[in-house]
This record gives sequence, C-alpha cells and structure tokens, in this order.
Amino acid sequence: MRRTTLAASLIAIGIAAPAWAAPTMMSADWGKAACEAWNKDPVLTDKLVESGWMANDKSRGYKIMQVYRTDCGDKPTAELRVALKDGKAMCVYGGAPQADKLDSGADYVMMAETGRWIEMGRGDYGPMRAMFMQRLGFDGPKLEAMGNMGPFENFLLLVGKVASETKACPGK
Repeated sequence: MRRTTLAASLIAIGIAAPAWAAPTMMSADWGKAACEAWNKDPVLTDKLVESGWMANDKSRGYKIMQVYRTDCGDKPTAELRVALKDGKAMCVYGGAPQADKLDSGADYVMMAETGRWIEMGRGDYGPMRAMFMQRLGFDGPKLEAMGNMGPFENFLLLVGKVASETKACPGK
C-alpha cells in the first residue's frame, strides 16, 4: 500500500523511476541481459557444443561475440563471452567490450542498423538472408558460422527477447 502511494505521488509530481526502464539496445546493461537470455536458450547452450562450435576457442577457454548498431557508431558496444561449462555453451560474461583484440579465427563481430536488428530479433528473416542482403555485417570464421545457422538464428532472436530501448545510442 505504501509503495503504491509513493509511486502515485512520484508520478503525480513528474518523477519517474529510471531503474525500471529497459537498457539501451547493445549497451553494457543490454549485454548482461543478453547473456542471461543466452543461458536460458537450449539451442544455444546445447547445439553449439554438439556442432563443435565451442571447440574452436583457440585454447583460451572461451569465444567472444561483440555487437553494435551501425547507426550509433563504428565499433562494438556490447560483448558476450561463451565458455564450455558442465557440457554446455554458457555465457559467462555480458557487458561492455573488454577484449583488446579478437581472434578472427574464433571470435565474432556483428553489426547492423538498429532497424535491422529489430527485424532480425522479431524473426522477420534469419542470418542467411540478413548477410546475403547485406543487412547484417559480420566478421569472424565464416565457414564455422555457416555450419551453425540454426543456433546463429537463435542468437539473432535474442535481440527481440531482451527488452531494450532504441531511441538513444549506447553510451550516449
């Protein structure tokens, strides 16, 4: 009852609670939420192990995926690190990019305009069409990615599953 009264009072005087707002798409906070969503997706956690995708980690014990919105800049703004844990491909870090240098033989960078990320997140089209139509830019081991289109599509769908705000750019 007190919370309801307090919330109503704050709204009445024009104060909103920013803690309830969704993170900016492709921000560090979004990366954290995407990491949590990854770990709840059995296609990502199981199929990427079965296909051998996790085995190509260059003996580091993890793979890195960085993403960004091209209409917001030209460098990654969120990073996910995926490691083999208990026989599953688990996201062990989601947040701001931390890797100084990526290994193009194991790691991935994906970029697209905000509107295209939204379309892919809704499932309007998958990764094959997105790359063919040049709606999704991609750096990384292309043959490995081609062999993992099913899980890769689930990664793109995470954009639609993770609540986010798109009016502002990450870090701005």
